[in-house]
Amino acid sequence: MQTNLEDLDLNLLKLLRVVVETRNTSTAADKLGISQTSVSRGLAKLRETFGDQLFIRKAHGVEPSELAEKLAEAAENMLTPFANVLDSYQSFDPLEYSGRIVIAVELSLLETFGQGIYRALNKALPNACLELIYWQEGSLQDILERKIDYMVHYSPYPLPQELYVHHLSIIKVSLVARKNHPVLSQTNELDAIAHLPLVKLVSDAVNIKHDPYDELYLDKGYTPKVALRTHSIPIAIDKLEHSDAIKFSSSYIMSLSDKLACYPLPKIPANLREFSISGSYLQSKRGYPLNQHLHQTMQSFFDSVIQPPMT
Repeated sequence: MQTNLEDLDLNLLKLLRVVVETRNTSTAADKLGISQTSVSRGLAKLRETFGDQLFIRKAHGVEPSELAEKLAEAAENMLTPFANVLDSYQSFDPLEYSGRIVIAVELSLLETFGQGIYRALNKALPNACLELIYWQEGSLQDILERKIDYMVHYSPYPLPQELYVHHLSIIKVSLVARKNHPVLSQTNELDAIAHLPLVKLVSDAVNIKHDPYDELYLDKGYTPKVALRTHSIPIAIDKLEHSDAIKFSSSYIMSLSDKLACYPLPKIPANLREFSISGSYLQSKRGYPLNQHLHQTMQSFFDSVIQPPMT
């Protein structure tokens, strides 16, 4: 028996499965749409690989050995996923697709863009069962285990090589505080605003120990005075509206309150003046029609979004 499986033709496994099923080379040839001579040649190659006793000749056909039956079962288990994948490529129709789709989005991005993302997905996949959830502890493992189909996150978030990452959008940052803020209305110099209380949104997708704006304060010799950390944008807005607290944020937050204003940033590094948003999914799913459609849908949505002016 020569068990060099690297050189084994997948068509031989299909032949093996059909011969075991029909127990007749002529019937197998008809079912496969090939000549009986081709079947005989294929069986000869199978015997070279798995041994002469793979099939026993009988008067009216062939009798598969126990090894042949087990190999046929294994071939079925192996070839069926191939067939399913090919079928999904050939038959995928986004307007008819009715499967479950799970999208995980970093919490602040979900609060800001969630409604628009849902509308875009619902239009692109009207019959799908959509789940829009926030990114939390365990979500990374879930996407690796194929429990999450697609994620939206801030680009600096470290991800394993198993995930394909593509850029979605750039968001410009400003200082956000209440209108007519007593300090920001006069100056945006860091030494003049460093004493002001800070509001921060907490995210399970971001390590708060490495907040780049905290590091900026510390590098300049200031201790950041964090007055509020919260998962909730409405709570953050309430704090900003009713105090002198400030937040490094985008102008999108102003769409949620008419009592807030954007103010110019102090002199800070260019990488802190804007941040990037990315979409990710498994590298192994890059060729799947569903993931390609999700990729295109999310990209089109973010391409259509115009950030409110920071004035």
